[in-house]
Amino acid sequence: MNAAVRATVRVGIYTGAKVYFVHEGYQGLVDGGDNIKLATWESVSMMLQLGGTVIGSARCMDFRAREGRMKAALNLVKLGITNLCVIGGDGSLTGANQFRKEWASLLVDLVKAGKITDDEARKSSHLNIVGMVGSIDNDFCGTDMTIGTDSALHRIIEVVDAITTTAQSHQRTFILEVMGRHCGYLALVTALACGADWVFIPEMPPDEGWEGHLCRRLADQRARGSRLNVIIVAEGAMDRDGNPISSEDIKKLVEKNLGFDTRTTVLGHVQRGGTPSAFDRILGSRMGVEAVMALLEATPETPACVVSLSGNQAVRLPLMECVQVTKDVTTAMAEKRWEDAIKLRGKSFENNWNTYKMLKCVTILFLSPLLSTSPPLQSNINVAIVNIGAPCAGMNAAVRSAVRIGIIQGHNMLAVHDGFEGLAQGKIEPITWTGVSGWTGKGGSELGTKRDKYEELCIPMVVIPATVSNNVPGSDFSIGADTALNTITSTCDRIKQSAAGTKRRVFIIETAGGYCGYLATMAGLAAGADAAYIYEDKFGIRDLEMNVEHLVQKMKTDVKRGLILRNENCNANYTTDFIFALYSEEGKGIFDCRKNVLGHMQQGGTPTPFDRNFGTKMGSKAVLWITEKLKEVYRHGRIFANTPDSACVLGMKKRALTFQPLAELKEQTDFVHRIPKTSWWLKLRPIMKILAKYNISLDTSEHAHMEHVIKKRVSMH
Repeated sequence: MNAAVRATVRVGIYTGAKVYFVHEGYQGLVDGGDNIKLATWESVSMMLQLGGTVIGSARCMDFRAREGRMKAALNLVKLGITNLCVIGGDGSLTGANQFRKEWASLLVDLVKAGKITDDEARKSSHLNIVGMVGSIDNDFCGTDMTIGTDSALHRIIEVVDAITTTAQSHQRTFILEVMGRHCGYLALVTALACGADWVFIPEMPPDEGWEGHLCRRLADQRARGSRLNVIIVAEGAMDRDGNPISSEDIKKLVEKNLGFDTRTTVLGHVQRGGTPSAFDRILGSRMGVEAVMALLEATPETPACVVSLSGNQAVRLPLMECVQVTKDVTTAMAEKRWEDAIKLRGKSFENNWNTYKMLKCVTILFLSPLLSTSPPLQSNINVAIVNIGAPCAGMNAAVRSAVRIGIIQGHNMLAVHDGFEGLAQGKIEPITWTGVSGWTGKGGSELGTKRDKYEELCIPMVVIPATVSNNVPGSDFSIGADTALNTITSTCDRIKQSAAGTKRRVFIIETAGGYCGYLATMAGLAAGADAAYIYEDKFGIRDLEMNVEHLVQKMKTDVKRGLILRNENCNANYTTDFIFALYSEEGKGIFDCRKNVLGHMQQGGTPTPFDRNFGTKMGSKAVLWITEKLKEVYRHGRIFANTPDSACVLGMKKRALTFQPLAELKEQTDFVHRIPKTSWWLKLRPIMKILAKYNISLDTSEHAHMEHVIKKRVSMH
């Protein structure tokens, strides 16, 4: 939430608006006085790394009554505030919409009561409202991710990783209860990210007789040598009759029927705390910018909107449409229309559920033939998996899901060790279901070409982008980039914190990425950098001079710390040492400098929830695509594929996972520097500069337009 507050304040000031903090939510709006304060540029400094919200939030009964809303309206009119940005859940946003609908009548009553003049009422005749959704449950329909969800997943996965090591040592069954009273998103993504044996979510209760199925599943896993069983439970989990299913209920069931040593962990409010993830900081910043633009462009006819994320695109949706669909989910669940409930949650939720279901089917089919109604398929086709290039976090999750989906398709799955060199030397061996157990949470890569010339290579191929640099054409994201980005961001936090007791210090940090400036730019946005030097955005000595002068001026304010990021290959002559020496010389007597080269630590670590989930979905989608292609090219007992669309890159493009022929991507690639010729994230660089108080113009030609969510609703018949 703090990233959204910071971006809204700074972009608001940048556009010439007066921006106010309302402390303690709607209660502060009703009480007025010191609760509504003018915000300054410096008042939102050093808050990106803080969890929660620095302006506070509170439940407010007063605002639910018209009398309370009239007091709130009076406070806004007296301060000349006609635009309101609300960050909260569906209850907060519904309240904001009601306030807006009543606004005209509230002003009439205030004039009648003599509390405001006709002139004041005329100047404040219309109230514009924009919403941003802050909720760790990700329970608001219309957006793929709400602010706070990714950070909550980070807390959950940290706990899962910590507990599973102990559980494996002792051969335990481990039940984790996560938040989600009405929405199973956290439970579902956690199950995908840790390869859980079972997940309970409120939108899709388990079938009748689930108790026996669960026990047989756990027994099968244990019989095959698994030392660990993991079960994830959403706090709102229930059976098909609406009876709650608690972690304690499941523990008793497992202990009674199987005698397994079983432990439960209820995470509770741990999920709400801690420092925000890089994804949440960038999401909050992007949403804040879009919210200000939406308010500035609003007219009395524009419906109150909520700023949302669809795939990788910022979108604006009518607030009450989103609220209505969110309510429709509750109705569908109450009426036991489970499939409708899943669909109404949105494409992202549905895709996660389908991926989990597929991987669950594999478990039933291959570990528990007694539960399966059909015999395993056999395609007699060999599918090999090979990891190329430097290892990165999330690769193992992709391999695990690819292997397991391949097995259910009936393929013989093969692992190629040591990349192309291993392929040439014949380092190829079968890889089995149990061979990839526990891979989801492992960092690095466990698996440590001319098609027209070699007929043997005329086979379907799919490339899954996996590199911390995020420099693969055809995809907005690569597996591993989110983990690297979080590593850099948390390192920047620590480095800035190290200067907490020191005045006037500038840190210069070198990031990885080859010639691609993605990591430097996005870490700059997430950590609040003053500048990020990259190859794609050319700079010279005048720019360096301007940045130094900018920091000199900054040291005269209350904020006496600076952060400069430099991509490793941004410029052959303006090296990290050169920039450090330049800043040190020019800053003499004003600030001193420190430098850090992050190096290979950016490639290590356990994968983030995003990379685990992304890798899992990419791996399964890739194998399903290969299976379909094999059917197309199988003729007379042999496979021959040499058409352009038989060798593709699977990538995230704006709103969807798409397959693009490698041949088409040649035109989009700078092969010398190994980067795409155009990159979506370059459009975010002006936001970083504006938030660092540079006086530059912001291109709003590609801002989000109002869309509709009603068309996504499921027929109620």
